[in-house]
Amino acid sequence: MPSRYSWGATYPAIEQLQEETRLAREAILTHPVYHRLATKSDIALFMSHHVFAVWDFMSLLKTLQRTLTCVDVPWVPTGDRACRRLINEIVLVEESDEYGDSYLSHFELYLRAMEQVGADVSPIESFLAELARGSEVPAALSGAGAPAPAAEFVRSTWAFVKSAPPHALAAVFAFGREDLIPDMFSRLLLDGGTDFDVFRDYLSRHIAVDGEYHTPMAMEMLVTLCDSSPQRWQECVAAVKACLLARAALWDGINAALLPERNSHVR
Repeated sequence: MPSRYSWGATYPAIEQLQEETRLAREAILTHPVYHRLATKSDIALFMSHHVFAVWDFMSLLKTLQRTLTCVDVPWVPTGDRACRRLINEIVLVEESDEYGDSYLSHFELYLRAMEQVGADVSPIESFLAELARGSEVPAALSGAGAPAPAAEFVRSTWAFVKSAPPHALAAVFAFGREDLIPDMFSRLLLDGGTDFDVFRDYLSRHIAVDGEYHTPMAMEMLVTLCDSSPQRWQECVAAVKACLLARAALWDGINAALLPERNSHVR
């Protein structure tokens, strides 16, 4: 049975956005960092940076939920009804997915994978503690000693969270995350030992759910928010290009941090 969200529509503006951002997307998918993850310590270093992108994905997602639905009390019906349904379904999986005999967010699953691999979780945990104490995100990044490439990536995402209009935020979510992640994570799949079991689960889950469900759902939201406005679509192109450049810079930073002469993937 096909997915209820197998969005088979074609939309010229989506196709145009894909074409205008194709080179920036390809630069990420052909980045040398994927072939530099040759040891367990390489994977651990990668994860200690990448976990910050996993965290800010959730902030991007929750900002869209707050924008497209009512999260205040007293509640009133807010926003486009289809968008409400789409964003709430995505949040359900990302924030409370089934794993084993329990439920957890994908961020928490990533932390569990880091612990299994032996990655350094102290910067991300310090960052969360700073946020819990009321620090603003930029200050929390500095106070926690977040790796510089990861901190810069979060700052770029945070600029969208703080100031981007809903349609641009949805474009960043659709093209900078949901549409990109399955192809990106397929280059990270590991066939190594049991130390990577949870990380493999995390990657495989995203390849499946993002490719089959969340990407078409995100595209449908984007079309609804942009409609037939050429200005909105052009603003989306600029936003997507900026977020893809930020991802490439994150990969550059991780690549530079890896030990030299690593040229074979863990298998």
